[in-house]
Amino acid sequence: MATGDPSAAAAGDVSPDTFFSPAPTLSTGSLHEALAALSQAFESGDIAASDDAAAAVSGVLDAAAADGGDADDAPRSDAAARVSEELLREVHAFLSSPSSNQMAIEALSLVLLKPVAKLGALVGSCSDIAATIIKFFVTNCSPRDMLSIFCEALDIPMELPDGPAYFVLLLNGLAEVLALIQRRHIEQVKVALPAVLKVMHATVSECDEEHGKASVDIFNASLGIGNAIQKMCKAMVNKNKDLCAALGLYSLQNIALISQTRQRDLISACGSIVLQYFQFLKFCGFTYVGILTGNDATAATAKLSKEDDADFVESFSFAMDGATLSVVWTYMYDDMSNYAGEELELALKEIQENQMKKWEAINTLRYVLSSVRYPWVVKSHCIDLLLTLTVQNHIEEINDDVDFTSYAPRTFATLKAIESVMMGAPEALMRKKAFGSLKKASVLREDFFATAIFLDLVREEVLRESRQPDKDCADGLNHGKSPPWASHALDLVELILRPPEGGPPCLPDQSEQVLSALNLLRFILIIDSKGSRLGKLLCKEALQKVHSEWLIPLRPIVAGIQSESEKDGSEIADQISCSLNPVQLVLYRCIELVEEKMKNF
Repeated sequence: MATGDPSAAAAGDVSPDTFFSPAPTLSTGSLHEALAALSQAFESGDIAASDDAAAAVSGVLDAAAADGGDADDAPRSDAAARVSEELLREVHAFLSSPSSNQMAIEALSLVLLKPVAKLGALVGSCSDIAATIIKFFVTNCSPRDMLSIFCEALDIPMELPDGPAYFVLLLNGLAEVLALIQRRHIEQVKVALPAVLKVMHATVSECDEEHGKASVDIFNASLGIGNAIQKMCKAMVNKNKDLCAALGLYSLQNIALISQTRQRDLISACGSIVLQYFQFLKFCGFTYVGILTGNDATAATAKLSKEDDADFVESFSFAMDGATLSVVWTYMYDDMSNYAGEELELALKEIQENQMKKWEAINTLRYVLSSVRYPWVVKSHCIDLLLTLTVQNHIEEINDDVDFTSYAPRTFATLKAIESVMMGAPEALMRKKAFGSLKKASVLREDFFATAIFLDLVREEVLRESRQPDKDCADGLNHGKSPPWASHALDLVELILRPPEGGPPCLPDQSEQVLSALNLLRFILIIDSKGSRLGKLLCKEALQKVHSEWLIPLRPIVAGIQSESEKDGSEIADQISCSLNPVQLVLYRCIELVEEKMKNF
């Protein structure tokens, strides 16, 4: 058989080597013969031959896509584009022909989505005809069958040439399939969304600044999936609660993924997309209060968390991030702010006036602040939201039955997240805002939260400092610079030993907090006395303030309570005395260290 003679090639018998030739006559001739063989096979009832012919059609298109994707020089690329367009038009002519066999159409739908989308992604001139072919399959084949075929086609690496354009074609087609589903909607959605979100994850991780527009195209295509699900809900007499929960979580997940992009210029481009996702949330019954506190996301997850849905629910791993970020976007995008308007302000006021809701809302911020996935511009606006939440309005009476100790692990994680921003933010203004929010959060419930943050600072920051070789730490300090944590740590010590409301700390109720603060101060004083660090953390004025305003006023209070406890002799008095013993020891040690250092000035 002559390799260059297209008429000599039988369907399914085409040499793979010929697939990569840019010659239009060879590729289109091979495709024409394969399509003719497919029709003939179905007419004769030869199933084996029809499978071979369908594979041959797919092979021709796959080969053309590979050849076009590998083309580096412009003339060859133009030739490959012409071949791609001719092949796609040949396929479309076959499908839309009045004499076309339905069984042949269905056979091709099984194998052509991938190669058609690949060819359509190569050049703009092929995109429209590829979209037309995909839509033909959608409207002429079973929607349920096509849904599975689309999900399989989406499950390929993002790294393929022109990958974003490939996925846009398929996501647009999948949205049309979902709109045609007539029954068992939630089951079909559970099949589709994990595949879609996998593509979204890959988009965020793979698209660099050169592919910013491609990212926006995929974000828009994923929005089409949301629109299709919303239409499902509207078509039902009563909104399906599971379907609404899925749409809500899908919206939160996408808001989180969009927020992970590192391209600053995409904020304005993606703002309208986030706004539409937020409108989905409102359609699904999510409220501003429920979004801010994370309760709506939790409720939606619980609604879908059945034994056979574990993998489906795992697809929404960033839903809680999205809850915070959907409100953070009101700070970043004017249209979001206008849309939220007075309704959001009322929700913020309600949260500010309710201690439990306030801490629920504050604790949802930890997901974003502690994550390395989000850029600093997003975290900066997240801190702005935190500062808004910590505004001290009139707080309603707290129910004694509410156990705030249950919030302890989450709150500690939140304060740790704020601390990470305070220590690591690249801009001084942002570090200052983070410290201000940390200070406000600590004041809200000083009894527990200040202790947690102090212990954390002692364990990590001071330990890290003490492990560094003296000469390394001295390098920065020789120029009169303190470590970045030093001033913040001293401010936090002052927050406990000299409360903002005035007067000394309340003893013995705050014994643990005072002990934590004194221990932190002791470590700072010791570090400040090591080698070349000498005198760099605490100047003379600072030492005098620590001595006269923090430590000396505390000494008679501790001594007086201890004396009263010894006279009382009761069990409670003994407990008070035991709690103050370490406080007294560390207090006296701090006084000694300060007085010793003051002698050196």
